[in-house]
Amino acid sequence: MDLTQGQRRLAFVATVVVLAGLGAFLLRPGSRASAPPHASATSRAPAAASTPSAVAPVATPSAAAASTGSVNIYQWLPFSQSALARAAGVTQQFSADYGTFSYTESAAGYVATMRGLVTSQLSATLARGYATPGVASQRTQQQQVSSGSAVINSLRAFGGGSLTFVVTIKQAMTSKQGKSQTSGQYAVTVNGSGTVWQVNDIELASAGNF
Repeated sequence: MDLTQGQRRLAFVATVVVLAGLGAFLLRPGSRASAPPHASATSRAPAAASTPSAVAPVATPSAAAASTGSVNIYQWLPFSQSALARAAGVTQQFSADYGTFSYTESAAGYVATMRGLVTSQLSATLARGYATPGVASQRTQQQQVSSGSAVINSLRAFGGGSLTFVVTIKQAMTSKQGKSQTSGQYAVTVNGSGTVWQVNDIELASAGNF
């Protein structure tokens, strides 16, 4: 049916009103269509990055260990694990004995407790030091009795038949002045191999055996 000129004009006005209303709705703040084109892509970025396909795989410690296998560091060292344990045991026992003494004890008695743990040369050196007149007289006058204990802090140096440990020696002392505790850090060197080790030197850690 043909529209009259008035009807066509009315239809055109109605169409303009509808389109204007639709445009106002689409441009209204808060509508999805009014957001910038990149906004939705940005909001999805973290979720996409968290998926395995979006990032390169990162090896975890367990995965790395599984891929390389366990490492035996002793294959690169001039001693075995059991030899190191034996050397450390000798070092710790000697260090505790070194800090243990009594004013009633002679120099020979003092070094006798270390027999088998030290070389004959070091035994003679320790006996001379223990019997030094000034040191010995003070020990006797004050009636000093010391109980030593030791903790190995680190392995400072090593070679084919020599290991140097850094050791903290603690002394619990009783005397006429009462009770006291002292501690010092020493470098203790042992020589040997396998299950046979002997201490051949002890110095203050700050003085030598580097």
